[in-house]
Amino acid sequence: MVATSTGQFPHPPLCKQYFCVQQMVEIDKGLLRKMEISVAEAEKRTGKNAVNMQETYTVYLIETRPVDTITEGVTPAPDSLWRRYSEFELLRNYLLVTYPFVVVAPLPEKRAEIVWHKLSADNMDPDFVERRRVGLENFLLRVACHPVLCNDKIFYMFLTEEKGWKEMVYDTGFQAKKVLIYLVTCSCRRFTELKHYSDELQTVLSQLLRVRARVADRLYGVYKVHGNYGRVFSEWSAIEKEMGDGLQSAGHHVDVYAASVDDILEEEEHYADQLKEYLFYTDALRAVCRKHELTQFELETAAQDLASKKQQKEELVTGTVRTFSLKGMTSKLFGQETAEQREAKLQALEQQIEEGEEAVKEKNKESDDFVKTAWEDIECFKEQKDRDLKEALISYAIMQISMCKKGIQVWTNAKECFNKM
Repeated sequence: MVATSTGQFPHPPLCKQYFCVQQMVEIDKGLLRKMEISVAEAEKRTGKNAVNMQETYTVYLIETRPVDTITEGVTPAPDSLWRRYSEFELLRNYLLVTYPFVVVAPLPEKRAEIVWHKLSADNMDPDFVERRRVGLENFLLRVACHPVLCNDKIFYMFLTEEKGWKEMVYDTGFQAKKVLIYLVTCSCRRFTELKHYSDELQTVLSQLLRVRARVADRLYGVYKVHGNYGRVFSEWSAIEKEMGDGLQSAGHHVDVYAASVDDILEEEEHYADQLKEYLFYTDALRAVCRKHELTQFELETAAQDLASKKQQKEELVTGTVRTFSLKGMTSKLFGQETAEQREAKLQALEQQIEEGEEAVKEKNKESDDFVKTAWEDIECFKEQKDRDLKEALISYAIMQISMCKKGIQVWTNAKECFNKM
């Protein structure tokens, strides 16, 4: 497949189960009630990058259309704008940081990974770009149907405003918040188990994709060997009189079968992309775990600070220093503080303790709210995962059965040709 003269990549005939990405999301929820969203096409462009060097890149056309403007027999022209893959990345990073309790849908891979070796890994390859277009549309649909993410103003601007949305993203300061999420280690058993589950899911899906790539490679070899059958039958038919027509017909059937492998494996790659989506979802699960670790760290820090202030108050009231401190040594060397100084310090400590108790109470509530909302979203994710992967694996099995039936039919036809000789 090649790009058209306009630089646009035509849509190949995709497998029905993956092309209908709206079947993979709950289209009766969220923004999709009000708006149709699609990534209609991809286009290759050339321009200068940030360091003033020439580069070739791909942009994707996002089309939106208000649902309430669609009447029977009349469909208005959609609003449209172009976005680069890097802009989708910026949007997702913003969503990850802003909604840490949400398992944010992943983006399709930037460069092809875990593919059978005959498939191009070039990120400008038209077939790969088309699969990525479908994946980007699926990402937007998943975000648009999420009960929380669909209401985000910046996401809405991403869909509808050509300019201005990036400035709003950076004004949120999400980049500074992102750094903190990587600082601490997990302490809650349930989230520790979630992290282990994420790691195991990633391992299983990676192994499954590698096995599929090896099977695809062997399948490619089998089909190409059939091409050798076709060539031999055709050459043989040239030297035979009575058997010639039968051999020629059998060779034709086998040739058609051998030539179909490229389309079959390209279609199969779309099923692999569905597995890859959940492979990349594992990073989103771990991001939720990291945010929980951060809330626990902040809670523990606030509790430790409160305990320290209470100890200082007790030492000030009783005059007994339990632990070594520079202030304690100074008091012993230069004498005790005056009653007025001690009273002022006591009042300051009482104020700090009151503030600390409020901080601990607030952090406790924040932690409890996070656990509740995050776990609700994780349970929804697991239900969605089970449903989507079940559908993908069943469709993949049906495809394999169909391929085997075609092989049987080819040799059945060849047998009839041989019988007529």
